[in-house]
Amino acid sequence: MMKCFSDDDIKFLEDKANDIRKDVIRMICAAKAGHPGGSLSAADIVAALYFFVMNIDPTRPRWEERDRFVLSKGHTCPVMYAALAERGYFALEELATLRKFGSILQGHPDMNKTPGVDMTSGSLGNGLSVGVGMALAAKWKNKNYKVYVMLGDGESQEGMVWEAAMAAAHFGLDNLVAVVDYNGLQINGWVNDIMKLNPLPDKWRAFNWSTMEIDGHNMREILGAFQKTDKMRGPVAIIAHTVKGKGISFMENMCEWHGKAPNGEQADSALAELSKRGGK
Repeated sequence: MMKCFSDDDIKFLEDKANDIRKDVIRMICAAKAGHPGGSLSAADIVAALYFFVMNIDPTRPRWEERDRFVLSKGHTCPVMYAALAERGYFALEELATLRKFGSILQGHPDMNKTPGVDMTSGSLGNGLSVGVGMALAAKWKNKNYKVYVMLGDGESQEGMVWEAAMAAAHFGLDNLVAVVDYNGLQINGWVNDIMKLNPLPDKWRAFNWSTMEIDGHNMREILGAFQKTDKMRGPVAIIAHTVKGKGISFMENMCEWHGKAPNGEQADSALAELSKRGGK
């Protein structure tokens, strides 16, 4: 059961999300490769999960009772790496090694290399199926952990997502929460120009998921939604309306920043913007 949250919790999490955004920019700039747009859009939700919602222990990354997180849109792993480092799973200095040979931080998450990564991901469409398996395992083993899966909106055009959604409802997986980072853009344009998803909430409801829509950058709404999942029946879908490149004016809603690294000057400009928003 998720604990109640206060105004101080909200401020702490907003600052932590901003720290994560700064980490994302620094590490992708250093690597000269990566995916900033979708990492930045997911930062508020990821901060809420790792610093308030999930029952986890950085000193025991394989603790059997821990909640699980599957980043199905694995190309945005910088946001998860930043959260893991900020949470204490490994040193912050490791972030500078993103995508380098021999690094624990590869271009897509690898559960065998990175402490705290629960599932190797990156082949889009697979994450929810993995989450269903994890949630089923918890039921069969009489474990109380919850499984959180973050999906992209472009990824949600894939059929395997909906097969997994059907299975989750069939098995009554009330320990499974899917979060759709609905920023409206995918690698080559606007989602609704490429393959319309709307009415996306109605689709999830048609698959017998309890479904909510939130502002994915409003920390109070984010925490409120996760709190409500404890009282909802069956699997839960949270449709989080977000902005690709959130927090950096020249990246927001710009498709080109899906998979483009900022150069040094751009990174400095981005960090200057973020520094005005708080955090350390």
